Amino acid sequence: MNKQRVTLVVVVAIVIAAVAAGIWYYEQRQAKPLTLYGNVDIRTVNLGFRVSGRLASLTVDEGDTVKPGQLLGKLDDGPYQNALLQAQANVGSAQAKLALLQAGYRDEEIAQVRSEVAQKLSAFNYANSFLQRQQGLWAKKATSADALEDARTARNQAQANLQAAKDKLSQYLSGNRPQEIEQAKAELAQASAALAQSKLDLQDTQLTTPSAGTILTRAVEPGTMLSASSTVFTLSLTQPVWVRAYVSETDLGKAVPGSEMTLYTDSRPGKPYHGKVGFVSPTAEFTPKSVETTDLRTDLVYRLRVIVSDPDDALRQGMPVTLHFSQP
Repeated sequence: MNKQRVTLVVVVAIVIAAVAAGIWYYEQRQAKPLTLYGNVDIRTVNLGFRVSGRLASLTVDEGDTVKPGQLLGKLDDGPYQNALLQAQANVGSAQAKLALLQAGYRDEEIAQVRSEVAQKLSAFNYANSFLQRQQGLWAKKATSADALEDARTARNQAQANLQAAKDKLSQYLSGNRPQEIEQAKAELAQASAALAQSKLDLQDTQLTTPSAGTILTRAVEPGTMLSASSTVFTLSLTQPVWVRAYVSETDLGKAVPGSEMTLYTDSRPGKPYHGKVGFVSPTAEFTPKSVETTDLRTDLVYRLRVIVSDPDDALRQGMPVTLHFSQP
């Protein structure tokens, strides 16, 4: 009986000691500043012309530092200059056509049509009078059936010509139809859109940098025939500079967005950079092989992105970085 009590006491003591050790380990782990390992992640941009053509010139080379909006190169813009002139001419033609339709017909044109109506009326009266004479002769058996039919045909033709002249005069007096004016407006809008596109195409024969950075790669040389969007330069952006790191699930609570930290590189161990956690991945993944830590390397971790607040040229793409979270 005493032996069983002693065994129970020993078991309880072991459990209590284990719990106490676990609590002590957890508290020590929580109190210890979190250290992570990552790599510099600098964004790069492939730059190219939005239009095709022959590369005329380049103004920068690999390693050059560029500013936002700086001219990097030009295409031969001759074809685009010609297209712009053609588009401008088409707009002028469409504007003139619309103005002509909206203004209607001139008084001189209306007077000319009135004269045509008078001529057609005179011709109809003569043809109708001649037909009546032929009908009178036919009644007296003094003309042939062919002559009567020819007179009737001539009268009908003269009547049709008179009606056509009257319709033309009515059109001139009332002006152009609204549908014709609307069509002319649509043609002008289409020509204006083509002109705007021609101006944009001409502008796109010049390649400028979207932001500050350093030229990493110069892919082509002047004289090359380029298709639209062909890569001419690869640009490494100055801002933003990030550090990609990974945190285990047990330390995830310390990697809160906005947390401040210091960053050390091997090239300047005594002069740390500073940054803040900008993003923590909501999904877990296996630790990348490039992350050299002293913990288990096959555990599930969460990717985080640290934004460097004071970067300089010493931070290079892929450079290993040690991250120390500031003490709360």
